[in-house]
Amino acid sequence: MAGQKGKMTVQEAGRKGGRATSSTRGREFYQEIGRKGGQRVRSLINKGKKAGR
Repeated sequence: MAGQKGKMTVQEAGRKGGRATSSTRGREFYQEIGRKGGQRVRSLINKGKKAGR
């Protein structure tokens, strides 16, 4: 922790939450949300291209 008992930085809290999620959800969870994010980006790019025509 960041020197004071009972307090942690935002970075430490994020790391702690990320590790907890990783241990409960596993690798497949991160692969799935990554795939969904990529599909969303692709659809937004295509939508922007169509709007520019």
